[in-house]
Formats: sequence, C-alpha cells, structure tokens
Amino acid sequence: MAGRGKAIGSAAAKKSMSRSSKAGLQFPVGRIARFLKAGKYAERVGAGAPVYLAAVLEYLAAEVLELAGNAARDNKKTRIVPRHIQLAVRNDEELSKLLGEVTIASGGVMPNIHNLLLPKKAGSGSSKAAPGDDD
Repeated sequence: MAGRGKAIGSAAAKKSMSRSSKAGLQFPVGRIARFLKAGKYAERVGAGAPVYLAAVLEYLAAEVLELAGNAARDNKKTRIVPRHIQLAVRNDEELSKLLGEVTIASGGVMPNIHNLLLPKKAGSGSSKAAPGDDD
C-alpha cells in the first residue's frame, strides 16, 4: 500500500465537497461552469476558469454591496434599495467606469447643481462701479 493513499473503503466514508467550498467562495463554481459550457464561448472550458470567474464576480458583488450598505447607512436606512446602489456605483470612480453605460432601474440621478445656477455671494461687490467713476 505504499504510496497508494488510504485503505479501500475510505472513499465511501469521504464526504463530497463542492468546488465553491474548496475554493473558499460563496458564488457557485459548478453553476458558472455549466453556464460557460452551455454558452459556447469556447469548445472546451478549463477547470480553473469557472473558479476564477466566480471569484471575480464574488469580489465585484461584495464591493458594490459594501458601498451600497455605506450609502444606506448614510441615509439612515437599514435596507439597501436601488437608489443606494446607484449612489454607491456613481461615487466610485472605477465602478462608475465599469458600469458607465448601465441604467439602474429606480436608481435616480446623482444630486448635482451647476455652479452657474447657485446664488451669487452677497459680499463680492463686483457689480458696483469703481470709486471716482461719477459720469
């Protein structure tokens, strides 16, 4: 039995482990693998591709959820709504670039008032004539 692993019969006692838990991920590696195969993106799909893609998708989801949770907390809410996702994405430079052409339903728009529309300062005094111009 040298170099052969464990004794016969231990295979039945071995508990099956999902590819997601092997990779330490929450996103479903098996489902992503199935979608990659069914989508015909390539003739063959390697073993590492769905794991990598699941990790990337999980990271992006976690990033958006963290920022949206912060936006919800800033608005004194405990539930994330599409408005919070919109505020989170548009305030983050990289996410805004990634989702630049994406419309988030019920997200609203970013609060913005153009500088020309803001009231002028009262103490500027630029509209008064200079002293000595008494024509």
